[in-house]
Order: sequence, then structure tokens, then C-alpha cells
Amino acid sequence: MQEEVTMKNRITAAVALAAAVTGMLATPVMAAKPKLTGEAKLAQMLEGRQPGKPVNCLPLGSAQESRIIDKTAIVYRFGNTLYVNRPTNADALDDDDIMVTKTSQSSLCRLDTVQLHDRTSHFYSGFVGLQDFVPYKKVATR
Repeated sequence: MQEEVTMKNRITAAVALAAAVTGMLATPVMAAKPKLTGEAKLAQMLEGRQPGKPVNCLPLGSAQESRIIDKTAIVYRFGNTLYVNRPTNADALDDDDIMVTKTSQSSLCRLDTVQLHDRTSHFYSGFVGLQDFVPYKKVATR
């Protein structure tokens, strides 16, 4: 009976050691990939696109995607066009937060506010004030 317990302890220790070694081997690979800044992520998204004339409002129901870029901007996708909004208080933007938009009309407009809520706890984590929306369209290539 004592030998059985000792054998189980050895197996448990071996499994724990293997898991620890695997974790240590994976860590350098994960650490080697640098985390991009918000500006760098935005630049990647906008690569090959040309900015257009800023607009004050966007139709709320037509956006196919909205994405927070850490401490930088909110990007809304309408078809092939990306609209970039660099809100006031942009340093509160966290790409892991949930956006709650409060509007008084059927459009998302300059000066509307967006509340930010933590994805895990759902607690309020801040807000941003929207500014003009700058459209970015893909540049035609020959």
C-alpha cells in the first residue's frame, strides 16, 4: 500500500515537472514576439489605404465591425471602408473592454460618448468622447 502511494507521488511529480519544463520552453517563444503599440496596430490596419474627408456621423446599424485599438482609436468597418475615430480620453481605450454606446439618434456622431466596461467583471472602466470619423479606403492598384 505504501509503495502504491509512493509510486503515485512519483508519477504526480514527474507530470508536474514535465508541465513546468514545457511552460519554461514555451515562455521564450511567447516573450520573443513584441507587443505592438496602438499606433503600430492602427498603422498595420490602414496599410494600403488612403484617408478621405472626415465625417461627423455614421449610421448606427450599418457598421459590420467595431474595434478598439489600445490607447489610440476606435475603428468602424462599413464594407471596404474603415472609419477611424480618435476620441478624447483615448488613453482609456483598452482592446479587451466592451463598448457601450449612448446616442440620442440613429447615427453615431461626433461628441457622442462611449462607455467602456471590463470584459470579465463588466464594471465601468471609463469613457471616451467621439470626434470626427476619418474614412480610409483601399488604394486602387494597377
